[in-house]
Amino acid sequence: MNITFFREYCLSKPGTSEDTPFDPNTLCFKVADKIFAIIDIELFESVNLKCDPERAVELREKFTGIVPGYHMNKKHWNTVSFDGSVPDNLILELVDHSYDLIFNSLPKKKRESI
Repeated sequence: MNITFFREYCLSKPGTSEDTPFDPNTLCFKVADKIFAIIDIELFESVNLKCDPERAVELREKFTGIVPGYHMNKKHWNTVSFDGSVPDNLILELVDHSYDLIFNSLPKKKRESI
C-alpha cells in the first residue's frame, strides 16, 4: 500500500473530497463534509477509520496493527497500521466500511444528491 494508491482509492468513492483542516500534514477524506479517513501525508504509517463498535473490538483483538483511534473517539474509530500487520485488502474493506457508516448517517436528501 502506498499513499498514491490509498488516496486514489478514497477519492474514487462517490461524493468524496479531501482537505487538511487540522494541519498541513493531516489529510482528511470526507463525504458531505464528514470525515471517514484521516492519514498523515508525510509519515503514511496508519489511517484512522470509523468502525462499528462491536467490529472495532473484534478487529483490535485479531490484529496487532489495529488499535483504538488515535485522538479520536475510541469506541467508534480505529487506527489501522500500514506496517504489513493488516492485509491491504482488509484495509480497503475497512475504508469501505468507514465510508458506508458516514454515508448512511447522512440525511436521505443528501445521500440521494450524491
